[in-house]
Amino acid sequence: MVHLNEILQGWVIVGFSAATDATTALHQINSWSFHSTQRFDGKPKNTTPKSGNGINIGLVLGLGIGGLVVLGGGLGLVWYICWKKRGESSDEDVTVNDSIDEEFENGTGPKKFSYRKLAQSTNNFDEGQKLGEGGFGGVYRGYITDLNLNVAVKRISSGSRQGLKEYAAEVRIISRLRHRNLVQLIGWCHERKELLLVYEFMSNGSLDSHLFKAKSLLAWDARYRIAQGLASGLFYLHEEWEQCVLHRDVKSSNIMLDSNFNAKLGDFGLARLVDHGKQSQTTVLAGTMGYMAPECMTTGKASKETDVYSFGVVALEIACGRKPIDPEFRSSQITMVAWVWELYGEGRVIEAADPKLCGDFEKRQMECLLIVGLWCAHPDYKIRPSIQQTIQVLNFEVPLPILPSKMPVASYFSPPLSFSILSGSTDLEGGPGYGYNTNSSQFTTSSASNSSPSASLLYSK
Repeated sequence: MVHLNEILQGWVIVGFSAATDATTALHQINSWSFHSTQRFDGKPKNTTPKSGNGINIGLVLGLGIGGLVVLGGGLGLVWYICWKKRGESSDEDVTVNDSIDEEFENGTGPKKFSYRKLAQSTNNFDEGQKLGEGGFGGVYRGYITDLNLNVAVKRISSGSRQGLKEYAAEVRIISRLRHRNLVQLIGWCHERKELLLVYEFMSNGSLDSHLFKAKSLLAWDARYRIAQGLASGLFYLHEEWEQCVLHRDVKSSNIMLDSNFNAKLGDFGLARLVDHGKQSQTTVLAGTMGYMAPECMTTGKASKETDVYSFGVVALEIACGRKPIDPEFRSSQITMVAWVWELYGEGRVIEAADPKLCGDFEKRQMECLLIVGLWCAHPDYKIRPSIQQTIQVLNFEVPLPILPSKMPVASYFSPPLSFSILSGSTDLEGGPGYGYNTNSSQFTTSSASNSSPSASLLYSK
């Protein structure tokens, strides 16, 4: 038996250390005990050298260094508190600093508005002007006199945990995009502790308000054009722009309709830029339940395929006129994708058509949209089509795919990750879809590690 005193000479310091690479984690010691089987008679040997006058040099150094560490930590804490107070009390949020201001202004298109002008345009953010309310704040209808322009002003709540991040992402990303099927960002403002985004006003509101809230009954030809327009917008984001833009929150409440019912995808607060041919490195899971691809729950990573999955769910919503998850249906129909797939396997997929249409639709197009929706929402991301293939099928340029008669079921081994959920969900009454949720749960989760979990997919067909 080897005794510690044979290896460790003199006094030793025992402690703990841990590392999580580039991620952040909280480690907590619940209990700890340490004892020695050796009994010491009298004072232990002090092997620490002393100076000539008997002063313990090690003790002095230890106390000195410890004092400096404590002092440095205290100064750091004071600086952090002052910085936070300064951010809360300043007229312009210090985190949106001059460098970001300059970066925004260097972009083409959207311009900086004064808070006064936007307050005037919305009648000082009058409740009667509100188009909707969501997790990040409210959206108000406004009219900018000197531009003779109706706008939608998104006022990000000061209490929003993700507000500043979303604000910066919107301005940096969507301000550089130009496509007929994307909502146009007109301007921005960060003054008086306010974060404001100014969009083109979409007179027909969001897609979900027509599908689920009886705002008006969308005719079939308008629905099919909306699906084609959304696919065109996603193709631009994935393939045609200088970088690949992963939207990460494609859903019916984020699809706006102009005066001619043309679809425009909005809300880029969760979007990420990725170089073409590369994958997203983020492990922060974000999106809305019902629209999220199953692999997101294990990897936390967004991809073109996860956006395609969300498009597939929206395509089925357009065809079926119902929400992705609806507990009002009987158990076999609660999940829309599974229900439509069952009808497909029985050769009755056309029965999934929205009953509100009363059969007033082009049967070939309805069948196409339903099958394309299932194809895009396939549980295995490797089998999903690209958005370009989706467009080709919707345009009847290539034949419809042949899918399994039974919906493949994805099974995952439990990953060695712990996700904590940060809820950001609210309901929108008459929601505008400029970046807010509509009767759905949106959440962001952060994993405890940057490493991808070891998971396997098992399918039963």
